[in-house]
Amino acid sequence: MLSRLIAPIDACPWGTVAGRHARHVAPRRPLYTPEERVRRDATRWTLVQGVLAPLQFAVFLVSLGLVLNCLATGDGYAVATASVVLKTVVLYVIMVTGAIWEKVVFGRYLFARAFFWEDVFSMLVLALHTAYLGAVFGGVGDAEGQMLLALAAYAAYVVNATQFVLKLRAARLDERGVREERAAALGFSK
Repeated sequence: MLSRLIAPIDACPWGTVAGRHARHVAPRRPLYTPEERVRRDATRWTLVQGVLAPLQFAVFLVSLGLVLNCLATGDGYAVATASVVLKTVVLYVIMVTGAIWEKVVFGRYLFARAFFWEDVFSMLVLALHTAYLGAVFGGVGDAEGQMLLALAAYAAYVVNATQFVLKLRAARLDERGVREERAAALGFSK
């Protein structure tokens, strides 16, 4: 346990001399099994997610500008509110279709092994967006407080979107590795 605490701050360039041994990292489990990859590529829900994700990001960017403008100037509350409501509706749509996609590909609607932490953080994103809707439609708080809540929801969304982009990158790297392994098995190499 002490070794684990010291390792991140240990800067000794002579690890072997200091008594440490090289660590062997277990190979990373691929994001998709071959069967899951086939199901992912065969379902129309993959295309739906591929269209909705950039759409949601575009709505987010416009809405973020409107929210920041409202906070900076005090003007445009109605338009900023409408944009956050639209962003939330798009979020709900992408979450429902994403759950369907996960069911088709992984056999469960949420919290599949490959996307467990992304789904966990998505629940926070949904909670913050839903809290915003509750505040607006329930008349809770003033305009500034509601816009700050929208910013908190948006900050969580950015973290979650980053998680998914990194996962997409990992999937592409996995697939490139699979193609290279197949090519090597067939005697083709770079």
